[in-house]
Amino acid sequence: MYDFIVLGDWLEFAVRWLHVITAVAWIGSSFYFVALDLGLHRDRKLESGADGEEWQVHGGGFYHIQKYLVAPERMPDDLVWFKWESYATWLSGFALLALVYYLGADLYLVDPNVADLKVWQAILISVASLALGWVLYDVLCKSGLGESPTTLMVFLYLILVAMAWGYTQVFTGRAALLHLGAFTATIMTANVFMVIIPNQKIVVADLIAGRIPDPKYGKIAKLRSTHNNYLTLPVIFLMLSNHYPLAFASQYNWVIASLVFLMGVTIRHWFNTRHARKGSPTWTWLATVILFIIIAWLSTAPLFRSETEGAALPLSPAQQKFAEAADFAEVTDIVMGRCSMCHAAEPGYDGIHYAPKGVMLDRPEEIARRAPEIYLQAGVSHAMPPANVSFIEPEERAKIVAWYRGVTRDGG
Repeated sequence: MYDFIVLGDWLEFAVRWLHVITAVAWIGSSFYFVALDLGLHRDRKLESGADGEEWQVHGGGFYHIQKYLVAPERMPDDLVWFKWESYATWLSGFALLALVYYLGADLYLVDPNVADLKVWQAILISVASLALGWVLYDVLCKSGLGESPTTLMVFLYLILVAMAWGYTQVFTGRAALLHLGAFTATIMTANVFMVIIPNQKIVVADLIAGRIPDPKYGKIAKLRSTHNNYLTLPVIFLMLSNHYPLAFASQYNWVIASLVFLMGVTIRHWFNTRHARKGSPTWTWLATVILFIIIAWLSTAPLFRSETEGAALPLSPAQQKFAEAADFAEVTDIVMGRCSMCHAAEPGYDGIHYAPKGVMLDRPEEIARRAPEIYLQAGVSHAMPPANVSFIEPEERAKIVAWYRGVTRDGG
């Protein structure tokens, strides 16, 4: 019979897989339509009355694509809407946020050295910040700034920088960057759900009723779509950042996140300019490389070490039970002997300079804190140590399993 922790891990795997699948679908369709719109030939007088056209080849066939500013004379019956990719991406992402950061708040969300929050307080801040982000952004877009796209983007960037710093003041570094990504992704999906699709439905309804649609709806939707286009790549970076301690565990993690948004602009500007057949702004690549070098430098210069590093953080009641188990001392010896040469503040294994994924296993309290991960990685599976480089014995893995199951079986 599966342990609850194993079922939970598979549930997280399934939700993560769904999130990646839907994100790929959303990003793919978004990038394609932006490239299509920018690349349309609008210098041709088309009998159909379309605004532009383009011929494309793919999969052994040829496609003749035309875009209408409003709609053709007759609305087709089989109109395809691109919206569920966005909705499914956000819903699966929020579910993953809950599974990893809300249910694992003691380990991944709350850091007493940063802010001594109760779990419910941290979760409330998390949810409220996501909603607040959309409200602030929407107010800005509907203000007079909406008529000045460049100025609006500057204000949006300042909000993102402020949130990057703010998240690092309340959450762990890992959670801070992840939340900044969720904050941005919430704005993007809300753009689709609250503005782009509703505006398009208004236009369709007007056409079906024989009315001339107001062009403002298309203009508004276009602005929000452009924002989504430039925010996509930074969101991907932030969602992946939790795998790279050099990004999230640096003293300047919020500055790194802020610079990543600028990299998103330079990269997308190159692609968008190329797709619009307006040349090849090679300066964007130099700017991107310079930004990346600065990010790499900030991650290690100076090498971050908090004033409280090395101090024992308090364990939660559930974690305390793992530390109080009769066989904890034996498990501690196993983990320290087989894992701490890499998972330590100063790794001793040749070629390892930083603890992988920021996981420290060089103190008993950290071993108790990481009990579920140790159980899954070195007990149930043989993922750790990689290639069994420290020669952990089957009997030692069995003792880790017995320790974890003994605590959880007794109500831990």
